[in-house]
Amino acid sequence: MSVSNRFREIAREISEFQGLLVARSEPAGKGGKSVNKAGECLQEWVDQVGDIPRMSLEFKLTPVLLKAHNYLDRARLTFEEEGFDEQATVSWGLQQKIYRLLNDI
Repeated sequence: MSVSNRFREIAREISEFQGLLVARSEPAGKGGKSVNKAGECLQEWVDQVGDIPRMSLEFKLTPVLLKAHNYLDRARLTFEEEGFDEQATVSWGLQQKIYRLLNDI
């Protein structure tokens, strides 16, 4: 799968996670806000990512992916502190996908 497709897939999964948090009406608090921020970071680039030349991918996407990774890490830690183990696990899985994509860029 191409970098742009993987990027879009991660953005879609974060969006689905946001929807899940809202649908369950769980008090996601700070964790939910961090997930929202991670989604916002990636959504800004979803349409543009396919137009970035391969040589520029690392330069342009690394800061965006690291920022989203940081937000998800904050969310995961908050979820763990508040006892939301399922949400913490989902956040961790998304972090791992971002990390693997960063390694492949």
